[in-house]
Amino acid sequence: MKRFWFPMVVIGVLSIFIITGCSNDKEEVENDPPLNEDDDTLVVAIPADMASQDIHNHNSTLTESIHVNMYDYLFQKNEEGEIEPHLIEEYENIDDHTWEFVLKEGVTFHNGDELTAEDVKFTLERVAHDESLREHFQYKQIDEVEVVDDYHFKIYTIDPDPILLNRLSRIGSGILPKDYIDENGWDHFLENPIGTGPFKFVDWSRDSEIVYEVYDDYFDGAVEDWNKLVFKVVPEDSTRVAELLTGGVDIALNVPNHEWDRIDDNEGTKMESTTSQRVAMYLLRFQEEYPTSDPRVREAIDLAINNEVLTENVLGGGGVPVRSRVTPGNMGANEDLYDTFNYDPERAKELLEEAGYGDGLEITLNGPSGRYTKDRDVQEMVAAMLEEVGITVNLDLMEWSKFVDLRESFKFDDGFFITYGNSQFDASLPLESMRTDFAKDMQGYENEEYEELLDKAEVNMDLDERAEQYKQAQEIIAEDLPYVYLYAEMVNYGTNDALEFTPRADEMIFAKDITKK
Repeated sequence: MKRFWFPMVVIGVLSIFIITGCSNDKEEVENDPPLNEDDDTLVVAIPADMASQDIHNHNSTLTESIHVNMYDYLFQKNEEGEIEPHLIEEYENIDDHTWEFVLKEGVTFHNGDELTAEDVKFTLERVAHDESLREHFQYKQIDEVEVVDDYHFKIYTIDPDPILLNRLSRIGSGILPKDYIDENGWDHFLENPIGTGPFKFVDWSRDSEIVYEVYDDYFDGAVEDWNKLVFKVVPEDSTRVAELLTGGVDIALNVPNHEWDRIDDNEGTKMESTTSQRVAMYLLRFQEEYPTSDPRVREAIDLAINNEVLTENVLGGGGVPVRSRVTPGNMGANEDLYDTFNYDPERAKELLEEAGYGDGLEITLNGPSGRYTKDRDVQEMVAAMLEEVGITVNLDLMEWSKFVDLRESFKFDDGFFITYGNSQFDASLPLESMRTDFAKDMQGYENEEYEELLDKAEVNMDLDERAEQYKQAQEIIAEDLPYVYLYAEMVNYGTNDALEFTPRADEMIFAKDITKK
């Protein structure tokens, strides 16, 4: 078969920054910490636990960043955001509905079984046809996977799918072992999962740690610098930093700005950061029994929030104000809505008066505490800003798992704070959540013009025209405000200086690429 290399729909070249933040008076650790107690184990401190062992039944970037060490995708994004073949040797786009692929030979699962096209069919048809899976909505475009022989298969899509390769480089294409699951059942698999990745599963102690060990027969060569990989759950920011400074962990995620100097000034540790795809926002209710159903109230909330104060004062420069969830580096990004915000508190007061709330308005906003960088501080600052224009906010902050249950059951109050990433590097994923079939149940939002634009873009193989359709869709959202967007986050890692570690815009932690100096 002739080998085809198509221009990818996304190339996001993102720089890596070494950041110095605010000073603080906490005692610094003078000693140069070792990698950790075991130099052959890479330990990463994470702010929350893994959501699920089922790679197809979550949409958590943090969980995906753990899973990518155990599971492989058919395609994989490199550090610049370019999509490249990973388990695939050759591929060709036959027509608008048909793609043909050849697998690399000699790829094995952790039990020694060889990867075949039957495993690919089992994996992709599962996520494409099982509506109960969280990733189903991103893979329902796949109609059928035809097995030609052990290494050769075809994917047929229901409609033209301009971002099929993007889909094959993220969560829902994590390849599962068909025979292993058929023989042992799903319950056994979820307790004893196997993949084809560079690390194999050892143990998951909930709310404590996830442990992997190196897979010696990895098709791309066994990892040399590490024998084990541990993701350690450490919810408190200060504790993650302390563990880094004393050598208890090698990498700490979500380091807030007030800790940057402490890490950079300590011998043997440093800060590393990069611009991410993650955007912080408030979802607001549209159902008529909520005051936020009035567009004047939503606009007043937007105008009352000074996004620059959040990024510069609360995050210490660790963010960029935005009015869209689609950031540069994504196909279809509307750059007019990036590094910009609306702020007019006097107009916000006028709108509340027009909406009948001249004497004040009281709302309740839910949100997680400890999951995202400075999430509590951000929400408290937003509440103070809204108070200034006459909106009293009852903040209901909670730990992550409780918040997820509240969000998933749609039992939140007037709105909630959240930050979402985008592992697809395409506008379609972040814009899907405002589609009627989901948003109407979630928050009561629907817009026919928006829906039509997304319907057209979803099957449009003309990438330039498709990008314009997504830009128009973002302008509608910026006007309707089902979400009030705040900022695109920097992702901030504290690291041991003995490591070669490059942060990625998609927030993935590929331990095989993290090496000792």
